[in-house]
Amino acid sequence: MNTRIVLVFALFATTCLTAWDAEAPAQSSRPAIYDESADGGKQIAAALEAAKNGNKRVLLQFGANWCGWCHKLHGLFESDLEIAAALKESFVVVLVDVNKGHNTETDKQYGHPTAHGLPVIVILDSNGKQLVTKDTGELEEGDHHSPQKVLAFLKEWAEKKA
Repeated sequence: MNTRIVLVFALFATTCLTAWDAEAPAQSSRPAIYDESADGGKQIAAALEAAKNGNKRVLLQFGANWCGWCHKLHGLFESDLEIAAALKESFVVVLVDVNKGHNTETDKQYGHPTAHGLPVIVILDSNGKQLVTKDTGELEEGDHHSPQKVLAFLKEWAEKKA
């Protein structure tokens, strides 16, 4: 009887520890794409200056290094040649780190877009006016972001060239 109780307790403890560990963000071998020490406000100010000089808009991607979907979207931005070209031509991209409450004032300034989850995109004109907030879940298709949906979104919000 005592052996059964010990076995049941050991099984219960193992299950609890496994479930607790599954909720913690996994340590990743992925490279850090978000600068966890950067001031989002300063990043955005620099991007707005560059956007004015280049007749572009600013694309803010709020996220965190532990976020798998953030890495997927960033990877698509870099690997899809058409998307990379659209970004380079029309946007100044800023990766705003929001890990563990970092840049909460910046998040608040743009209407708390992270309430949608991560990653989330905010598009600004070159004067800093917020044009749109995009829940990137709407750009997903199965286990990835749809290149067609992402490209259509970028084209829709790109600065119209004269």
